[in-house]
Amino acid sequence: MSDFRFWHYDGVTAVRRSVLLHPAGAGFVLEEPESGWIGAPTDWSDLTVVGTEGSRSAYGHSAIPGWRMGFSGEAPPQIAAHLPRGERYGRWIDRFGFWQAAGAFTLVAALIVWGALEAPGVIAPLVPQSWENRMGDAMVGDFGGRFCHTPAGDAALQALVAQIDPHREARQVALANIPMVNAVTLPGGRIILFDGLLQQAGSPDEVAGVLGHELGHVRRRDTMTGLIRQLGLSAVLGGAGGNVGGYLNGVLAMSYGRGAENAADGVAIDRMGEARISPAATAAFFERLGGKDDGTEARAMTWLSSHPLSADRRRRFAAAVKPGVPYRPALSQAQWQALRGSCAADPGVAKFWGRGL
Repeated sequence: MSDFRFWHYDGVTAVRRSVLLHPAGAGFVLEEPESGWIGAPTDWSDLTVVGTEGSRSAYGHSAIPGWRMGFSGEAPPQIAAHLPRGERYGRWIDRFGFWQAAGAFTLVAALIVWGALEAPGVIAPLVPQSWENRMGDAMVGDFGGRFCHTPAGDAALQALVAQIDPHREARQVALANIPMVNAVTLPGGRIILFDGLLQQAGSPDEVAGVLGHELGHVRRRDTMTGLIRQLGLSAVLGGAGGNVGGYLNGVLAMSYGRGAENAADGVAIDRMGEARISPAATAAFFERLGGKDDGTEARAMTWLSSHPLSADRRRRFAAAVKPGVPYRPALSQAQWQALRGSCAADPGVAKFWGRGL
């Protein structure tokens, strides 16, 4: 070790020295025997890696700019044990190892993704119900007088609601003069059935299944969860007096996710079972509207595009039919005709002029 030579710049002069290294306490002293030059004692901890390339290594001094010490080849083990190691990726990555650091980054990324997906479901129930109600009330105003009302039609709708939602979990169920095959749940427990849905349905039992499904979204506050996921908490909390129309369009195009849709289907099946309304009609409704899952007809149906259709969902409703149960129609024929004719018979309802609201 006494014969191993370093090159050295002291950071004061431009003289390149050929020096020997002598251990001294917690550090070392550099000496150039030919000139008699001896440097100041240096602690091993003061060394920093300036660069390593191939067999060449260079080190600096953390407190002396321009101070350099380097060598070619491999340093003796007694010296190499004290020299700082070069950082390939960064200090803490090199400290723990690349693969350990990569695993930590992957875990953090997974937690962030999980938080983005799951946090809205945790936050939504914490939003005050009164505030959510006000947001839904503001959205209802954006329908611009398109709600259909006739005495017989209103009575039929309330008769249907009384069977599917006997505990009044929904604050309002209304019929809108919009010819799209759709139904939407607004914040604050408001369910809006579109006239196009009633015109496409073959029986009130089919509408009962859709209404039960939307009631499931009300019960779980899925709409608020979806808005928080789609727009962010700050945007939603600032939306009651802001761009309500834009938020309504977001609700109309919202997809809740497979878990929420499955849970909403479960509520629909349970409610229909308790009301003695056969789920078979809803299964047939899905079959008739959707055809094949990848068919153009399925993509054209608004309710089915925002509520993903699958053969499993159709089979689930069909399997919920209980042999021997005395099912009954959700509405009488007269009630059904009154409900389907509400929008056509209401002289004061606003007309629908386009796809937007």
